[in-house]
Amino acid sequence: MPKQRITKEMVVDAAFEIARNGGMEQVMVKNIAGKIGCSVQPIYSYCKNMEGLRRDVAERTRCFIKEYIETHIDPSDLFRSTGRAYIRLAEEEPKLFQIFVLGQRENIASLDDLYRAESDPQIAEAIAGQLGIEADQARKLHMNMLIYTIGIGTILAVTTPGIPPDEIWKQQETAYEAFVKQILEERTGDSDGKKDNHHL
Repeated sequence: MPKQRITKEMVVDAAFEIARNGGMEQVMVKNIAGKIGCSVQPIYSYCKNMEGLRRDVAERTRCFIKEYIETHIDPSDLFRSTGRAYIRLAEEEPKLFQIFVLGQRENIASLDDLYRAESDPQIAEAIAGQLGIEADQARKLHMNMLIYTIGIGTILAVTTPGIPPDEIWKQQETAYEAFVKQILEERTGDSDGKKDNHHL
């Protein structure tokens, strides 16, 4: 029987599945070898730097999450459905969600930097159109909800036996309504201010 050729892709695939089921701390040479069904020797040839392999797993996780969100959103209600997709992800893939949340992010010096790195600009555009608000107000609303959703998703991903998703979604909807109310009040205030200035 010919000897199996171990490739880097096989190593990363195995490491990803291990992280998916047990967390990044379980990504070790012996576990990868056991997953593939080979000796540790060929794994070491690709794992001279375990930190590099873990970065590959983190990148694979980000790609998985991006595809997951894209396939679980409702185009007619991008804002709400995106938030729900993240919560569903936290419930179904808690280890991957933890890796996503705890992953190191470089060149981030503000919440605005984080928002630009993590968000899809189309969602903010959709929010602006649906609510009749300015683009910068839509981005602020989206950023507030993104921060809130990742936070509450993290709670869901690290608790056992787990908070019922309906309870999480209800809390998420309450936050959404509060954030929208704040933005609309600010818009009304700006409009009143402009009218007052016009009459001065």
